[in-house]
Amino acid sequence: MPPHTVAAFDAELKELRAAVQSMAATVDVQLTQLAEAIGDRQSDVAQNIIAMDRMVDRMQSEIEEKIIHIIALRQPVAVDLREIIATLKIAADLERIGDLAKNCAKRLLTMTGPVQQPETMSTLLSLANQAQSQVVDVMTAFAARDAEGASKVWHSDGTIDNLYAALFRELLTYMMEDPRNIGFCTHLLFCAKNLERVGDHATNIAENVNFIVTGEQIGIDRPKGDSPTASILATTKVQ
Repeated sequence: MPPHTVAAFDAELKELRAAVQSMAATVDVQLTQLAEAIGDRQSDVAQNIIAMDRMVDRMQSEIEEKIIHIIALRQPVAVDLREIIATLKIAADLERIGDLAKNCAKRLLTMTGPVQQPETMSTLLSLANQAQSQVVDVMTAFAARDAEGASKVWHSDGTIDNLYAALFRELLTYMMEDPRNIGFCTHLLFCAKNLERVGDHATNIAENVNFIVTGEQIGIDRPKGDSPTASILATTKVQ
């Protein structure tokens, strides 16, 4: 982008970008600790994830205030307005990712006692790591104004869908085999769905990064992997 004739405006845009990056870094800590909590089931780590959600909410509010100030004072147009509106959407997606991490942490706190199926926790951890990787990659693309990097994240959303579908099928099988597994597996299903939604929000961010850089929509139909419905049908046939 060409440099602004108004130096103060340029400084405000840089400050806005930095605020979004700081918010993303906080969300990344939540996701990192979530993977840790899934692996070791540490209640203190889960509690910290929940507490950090208030910080993420406050960051989003501050970003919204900055954007309102810029629009009211500078009346941006063209590429500047495009970036500001897209940044507002990105902050909203980051806030939702923080909420989803918090929801997973709350579920983990309710999962007391020994793990009935340890391998399911391993699959859930893989899903959490993949979701975090998506968020890190897309925010790297945001910082670098890298449309190609954003496109890679967008096209890799099916990987998370496939992991979610595989875990869904696995948990459904355990619940059908033994009703005593239903409670524990249900909590894992909710966690898995939250992590699948993290991937969806990373895809949203990828679309907005591409829009900032190119001014065009990245695509119409998102690439999707296996669906849980197919998993249900497959499991039913097996039974």
